[in-house]
Amino acid sequence: MALYKQHPGPSNRTAAAGYDENDPKRKAMRGALALPGLLLPLFLVLSRLSISSAASSKQEQVYIVYLGGHAGEKTKEAILEDHHALLLSVKSSEEEARASLLYSYKHTLNGFAAMLSTEEATELAERSEVVSAFRSEGRWAPHTTRSWQFLGFEEGLKGPDGSDWLPSLDKSSGDVIVGVLDSGIWPESRSFSDEGLGPVPARWKGVCQGGESLSSSSCNRKIIGARYYLKAYEAHYNGLNTTYAFRSPRDHDGHGTHTASTVAGRTVPGVSALGGFAAGSASGGAPLARLAVYKVCWPIPDNPNPNIENTCFEADMLAAMDDAVGDGVDVMSVSIGSTGTPLPFAQDGIAVGALHAARRGVVVSCSGGNSGPKPATVSNLAPWLLTVAASSIDRSFNSPIKLGNGVEIMGQTVTSYHVPGNKPYPMVYAADAVVPGTPANVSNQCLPNSLSADKVRGKIVVCLRGSGLRVEKGLEVKRAGGAAILLGNPPASGSEVPVDAHVLPGTAVSAADAKTILAYINSSSNPTAVLDPSRTVVDVRPSPVMAQFSSRGPNVLEPNILKPDITAPGLNILAAWSEASSPTKLEGDHRVVQYNIMSGTSMSCPHVSAAAVLLKAAHPDWSAAAIRSAIMTTATTNNAEGGPLMNGDGTVAGPMDYGSGHIRPNHALDPGLVYDASYEDYLLFACASGGSQLDPSAAPCPARPPPPYQLNHPSVAVHGLNGTVIVRRTVTNIGSGGGAARYAVVVDEPAGVSVKVSPRRLRFARAGEKRAFTVRIEATGGGVERGRFVAGSYAWSDGVHVVRSPIVVMVA
Repeated sequence: MALYKQHPGPSNRTAAAGYDENDPKRKAMRGALALPGLLLPLFLVLSRLSISSAASSKQEQVYIVYLGGHAGEKTKEAILEDHHALLLSVKSSEEEARASLLYSYKHTLNGFAAMLSTEEATELAERSEVVSAFRSEGRWAPHTTRSWQFLGFEEGLKGPDGSDWLPSLDKSSGDVIVGVLDSGIWPESRSFSDEGLGPVPARWKGVCQGGESLSSSSCNRKIIGARYYLKAYEAHYNGLNTTYAFRSPRDHDGHGTHTASTVAGRTVPGVSALGGFAAGSASGGAPLARLAVYKVCWPIPDNPNPNIENTCFEADMLAAMDDAVGDGVDVMSVSIGSTGTPLPFAQDGIAVGALHAARRGVVVSCSGGNSGPKPATVSNLAPWLLTVAASSIDRSFNSPIKLGNGVEIMGQTVTSYHVPGNKPYPMVYAADAVVPGTPANVSNQCLPNSLSADKVRGKIVVCLRGSGLRVEKGLEVKRAGGAAILLGNPPASGSEVPVDAHVLPGTAVSAADAKTILAYINSSSNPTAVLDPSRTVVDVRPSPVMAQFSSRGPNVLEPNILKPDITAPGLNILAAWSEASSPTKLEGDHRVVQYNIMSGTSMSCPHVSAAAVLLKAAHPDWSAAAIRSAIMTTATTNNAEGGPLMNGDGTVAGPMDYGSGHIRPNHALDPGLVYDASYEDYLLFACASGGSQLDPSAAPCPARPPPPYQLNHPSVAVHGLNGTVIVRRTVTNIGSGGGAARYAVVVDEPAGVSVKVSPRRLRFARAGEKRAFTVRIEATGGGVERGRFVAGSYAWSDGVHVVRSPIVVMVA
């Protein structure tokens, strides 16, 4: 529930090893609780929990009362008293008002979280100084060795040992602080060693909270801050079950440790996943940067296995984001997204927190979600966020399969178990081996207690993805006595194969290979197969490829802003892991690992966060918008072989899949030109997009604000083109030469659309100089299907830099 005022004026939990993004059973479960999920395969999405219609309107819930921004004139004590006074206006006593307050947001955004009834929240929402009052809900969820080496290879970079590597600049990156909002951290991991690091930056104001299984002295010169937030969570669930989570910043889940080490883990030689897969040196993208951990995600206690899924409440996340800015972070990495229909920006906790962080120069990078390849599924949709899609790297885990008819198929797995004897084993299709009563539509899914032991004992069982967790399918085959699992892709997933550390021998195959295997089973009276051991293979081509699970555009909240913004490695990424969590997170899996392989936009997000850290180190005076622009305009739409980026199903990818393209961190360090935007620009954008003034202390919304596509953004999106639109942009010269520069534009027109850039040349006399230009976009009636997006681009070049912006147009 949200209580939102219109002011005058005209968008993961990524799956741990084994989630399945095409699981209708889980979608139905989430739908029963609330809204369908947006973020999937490997840390499944959580439901939006709402009040029953039969519940009394006097029942108190956690509400966020958002008041805009701080003018910087009041002390924290005075701000707190203002919040108490507002609460007292709807509460019966000062004691009740103070007891109801959970958080007072006082560093950047102005507001508070409190226990309120619907009537009290409505009354507060009607006050002139209140922008919105909205429920804090659990509709949010948490969406390597080779990945950084691969990025370095793409850019032709070499490390000091001769290997392909992305340099972390110099020790100046040790002055940059990255805040990670997630499920906590496992501080004992070698990835978080502080060996060789200098003193903590003097500007740091954060703290290290102790708690269960973690002392306040667990921080060091690498992990310089650690906090945890669960007031809203406990208000909803009436406490925390410490069987499944530590009441401290310690990570019980693994997701937070994985993302933190991806963005800023130290270089650790000789690591691998369970079974020796992906062996090599693990490193974050900014290994010298300092880490500040903000634990905001917790297990869902009413789930059958609370270890599997986490939820994150907006009130807790806003408190963390507010503290992070006050503590002194430079970059925030948020691998978290919402479920259900995206809410207006003023009711979106991450968007509100990130807006005020950007005002202080903090870059906020977020995962885009894991509900692809279905269109219009991307989340974290505000233009002041860096929204990240997921793509592959050049590594696979090949597992040969030899069918009894002589056909050889290449599967993929990181399962350390092997079928004994290296000999043929009989095969059975799961649909032919289920117990009576199993629904026909899921008979091939290997769901819990669905297989007949008499029919699968000692056999390789072929299961298909769809319903249920991938690793749970293996558990069911093991329960029924099967020798191994062979997991086939659904058609939507194409050739993209997330790998798992199954609890028995097993491998996974593409949709086409699954079809070949089933045809063989149906044609043979005695089908057999040999599963050979898996091995790690690098330099796989083509790469990168867009992950099918990665959520796609268009932006359903504001289609005149392209989302996602960028893509980065997110498929089968190795990084540090919590030793309190097994690699599969299944209740019966007691294996302990220090590093684990995961997939999802949760894994791609910290890659972009690390790039932002490197840019902050090199250019500490750049705004958050300039850093976002540098990352977006230097991206590539080609793979490592020079061909176009492809999707996992073999189709050519486009801006709705990858935004501006695949990240190139080294290119971003010297982008040539940037598109800058201010806090006031974002407020004006919000006036046009939904008609809301996000900060009452700022100028009121004009009667006719410029359309949303006029925001000075690094990409151009025009929704509902009818005739001609003139888009205005301004670029700032920050070329490496620092002086005079001349740029010319090259245009790639979308089909059926004319694009004219004026002027076609830009001249700069000095660094920091700005130049404005227009982009005239006109529908030419060239047979373009109405209601369908078409894509093109324009790019400025001075012979050294190429500053590219995608153009996406939907003709009305």
